[in-house]
Amino acid sequence: MILQNLALANWNNGVIMIAIFALVCVTLIGILINFMMSGKKEEDTEE
Repeated sequence: MILQNLALANWNNGVIMIAIFALVCVTLIGILINFMMSGKKEEDTEE
């Protein structure tokens, strides 16, 4: 009975850190896609 109630690990902090990391990654990917889509279109100019 004691072994069933013994918490081997507390996953709350790890889950929160993974969620924050995932949010940062999604934000950075969104910023990168925004930069790629809003880049200047180079027109072909012959000199």
